[in-house]
Amino acid sequence: MIQNPAERRIYLYPGEFVTVRDAYTITTVLGSCVAVCLWDPVRSYGGMTHFILPQVVGNGLSSPRFGNVAIRLVLDGLRELGSRQSDLEAKLFGGSSVQGASTGNALTLGGRNVAAAREALAEAGIRVVAEDVGGERGRKLFFDTGLGTVWMKLLGAG
Repeated sequence: MIQNPAERRIYLYPGEFVTVRDAYTITTVLGSCVAVCLWDPVRSYGGMTHFILPQVVGNGLSSPRFGNVAIRLVLDGLRELGSRQSDLEAKLFGGSSVQGASTGNALTLGGRNVAAAREALAEAGIRVVAEDVGGERGRKLFFDTGLGTVWMKLLGAG
């Protein structure tokens, strides 16, 4: 997943997650997918997931492609690095309806992804300190795990 450790940059593809102890810039591009950036302001550790579907249903494989699995994996990874769950804060992005479907409709895939992320974070007791979700445009994110900051660019016409 780390393409060039000397540059301290990571590109996160759909269905992937990462947790890091050192300062990295994690980048991804979102449509209906959701990215959850988790940051530990006490230790300056961070993690991010880019999930495609809200949750595993039936006998589905436990994969970070699913929001409920991906968020749990990032939380587990940060705890393994030494973070306390009570110190973590989250930033939530994505969940757009890039095909032009009703943007306020929770029945869209993007809306379901956002709802799944909010539910998983609430169950874990993680507060969401920033978010930019919904709409009809994609997003490109740059998450600085050393500072906990996220720079976001809306994509497409608008």
